[in-house]
Amino acid sequence: MQENISSKELMLKKIRKALLEKRDNPYPNIEDSVLYTPTDEIPEILFAEQLTAVSGNFIYCENGIEFIENILQLADKFKWRKIYCWEPELQELLASYEFPFYQTDRDFEFAEVGITLCEALIARNGSVMVSNQNAAGRRLSIYPHHHIVIARTGQLVMDLKDAFKLIKDKYSDQIPSMISTITGPSRTADIEKTLVLGAHGPKELFVFLVEDFS
Repeated sequence: MQENISSKELMLKKIRKALLEKRDNPYPNIEDSVLYTPTDEIPEILFAEQLTAVSGNFIYCENGIEFIENILQLADKFKWRKIYCWEPELQELLASYEFPFYQTDRDFEFAEVGITLCEALIARNGSVMVSNQNAAGRRLSIYPHHHIVIARTGQLVMDLKDAFKLIKDKYSDQIPSMISTITGPSRTADIEKTLVLGAHGPKELFVFLVEDFS
């Protein structure tokens, strides 16, 4: 027992000594290092390919009318009735076309669709970056079976570091307390290594990239 205590004390002593010693950063330029091979592929195409590869759905729209037309087709296809949208900007757009949706969380336990904005789209891996700073908060992108993300073309970036730069430029020193990336629908293969979508969240993800909402 005494030997274990001595070993522990010796280890802690070495840790304290290491913390007190000043050493040069062994990787001073790590943030500037290239993690991915360069690509000439158009970001919109790359994002669509990567999102589709993880069972997501990509829809490009030139304007608000195209967006409404596409979302109406989806609502008809899936027979959606409980559609929730808490983003004031999106609420105004949907209301202008008389598209039905819930503005509050009334009957939220029956929610079928959540429509949200996002912080960025990451082309390299087809991911969507979200935060709790948007009006949708933490729930709307997770609880309903179908998640619809609306993004502007200016939010499409190549890599994760570019997405964090958008976050930093937007919020400065008021960084959101929750930042997360969504890569396709929720999934698991824990049971007999069989892939199941919608295990811990939405089973369908639709990403709309809108050129101009007007």
